[in-house]
Amino acid sequence: MTTVLIVDDQALIRQAVSDILSHATGITVVGEAVNGVEAVAAATRLHPDVIVMDIRMPRLDGIGATEAICADPALIATRVLILTTFEEDEYIVAALRAGASGFIGKGSEPEEIVHAVHAVDAGDALLSPIATRSLITKYVTPSRHSAGAARPMPPELELLTDREREVLLLVGRGRSNQEIAGELHISPHTAKTHVNRVMTKVHAHDRAQLVILAYESGLLAPGS
Repeated sequence: MTTVLIVDDQALIRQAVSDILSHATGITVVGEAVNGVEAVAAATRLHPDVIVMDIRMPRLDGIGATEAICADPALIATRVLILTTFEEDEYIVAALRAGASGFIGKGSEPEEIVHAVHAVDAGDALLSPIATRSLITKYVTPSRHSAGAARPMPPELELLTDREREVLLLVGRGRSNQEIAGELHISPHTAKTHVNRVMTKVHAHDRAQLVILAYESGLLAPGS
């Protein structure tokens, strides 16, 4: 059973999301919070599997709350799903850097919200390849190296084996473990093991942060 904490300063949104998730198979809503401060306190108390987190809130916004939650070793198993609106796209990369596992729009269909919670709980980054390329191209700062100039190897990548860099590249392209296994001709279990080792070596909270690293390190170029 996936336990969920819902965080939003709008009562109508909290109620709507709670109703959707409460009627979904395999999900239990264990609490609600109206701002980031309450979210951190509730997460510490309840240890939910997934937190559905708004961004714009009083006292402490969703990015600050996400950063605090994802930095807490006691909440290592808790995933944050950002609930956003079209106008708030500029905050998405900041939320991913803070440790969020993905995002979904407030205008999504009920079944999409349920799927998002299950996907994030399973350890997937809720970022389609198209959404990933769009966000990274628009918001991740382009490299200041001139075209064709050699880039120094980022310290994070120096820790990885050649195979692990291959895996990081595929994660950055939005591939699932099953797809990585197919492309590298290895078993899904081995693919998952490689992904976990990469996350451990670069101190990533989840796959979403690997996507950001793949682009920001220059391993993967926007639009490639």
